[in-house]
Amino acid sequence: MSFTTAEPSLLALPAAAAGSRRATLHALLHNRTAWIGGGVLLLIIFAAAFAPWIVPYDPYRVDPIVRLQPPSLAHLFGTDALGRDIFSRIVYGTRLFLLICAIAASIAASIGVTLGLLAGSGPAWLDMLIMRLIDVLLAFPYILLVLAVIAILGPSLWTAMVAVGIAGIPGYARLVRAEVLSVRSLEYVEAMRAAGAGVWRIRLGTILPNVVSPLIVYGTFATPLAVLAAAALSFLGLGAQPPAAEWGAMLVNARTLMFTAWWTVAAPGMAIFVAILSLNLLGNALRDVLDPRSR
Repeated sequence: MSFTTAEPSLLALPAAAAGSRRATLHALLHNRTAWIGGGVLLLIIFAAAFAPWIVPYDPYRVDPIVRLQPPSLAHLFGTDALGRDIFSRIVYGTRLFLLICAIAASIAASIGVTLGLLAGSGPAWLDMLIMRLIDVLLAFPYILLVLAVIAILGPSLWTAMVAVGIAGIPGYARLVRAEVLSVRSLEYVEAMRAAGAGVWRIRLGTILPNVVSPLIVYGTFATPLAVLAAAALSFLGLGAQPPAAEWGAMLVNARTLMFTAWWTVAAPGMAIFVAILSLNLLGNALRDVLDPRSR
């Protein structure tokens, strides 16, 4: 009798998981905020992928004859102080925007998730050791920690991405640890232990999939902050270096022209605003769909 009663429940597990995934996808597809944020993000990805075929001019070509031209049909967003087409530089800047998102988020998430998983599911001494390390990182103000890493490695775009990624590790680690502590004592995890499953099989196959949803939600809010931090570093001259077509670097190069050539500041500023807004809108939609506490 025990076999016949257990069989339907075992068969129902994959079906229930598939139904839950379909319900999540259905709710996301019918969320207007997700459509707006995702649509803008897809447009940015499209611009980055097909930039050479979209731009009308070489984004690095200097032409003093047309310097500081206002927006027109020839130059949609005008030209900068060196005569470079701003529209072309904005389009090429989408590549650096996506690169910053990918590198900074990957560094923070990969290291932070690993540390949080080990701390939450490991022995007490390992938990204490990892969390004291996280406390040391949190003892530094965010910008001070970023500047310390840049001071060691030197100013560049890659250094800025690494520094921002390192500064984002504590947030991921604390989130994953808290979620793991709440999951590891549940019945299905205990059942896996009783069945003789190994430690890493339980961590990666049972515990980690159950913390993915809050992790995705957190990542969609942490990534825009990382992009803003990288843009701020470029604005301070500690990130992307000339002549890189990075939006923060474009802002710092145009800051003295704010009142005489407003378009040189407005174009990269609006690009940063729209890109960050799209990530935040997508993050709000994912939170509404994946986090039951927000409903």
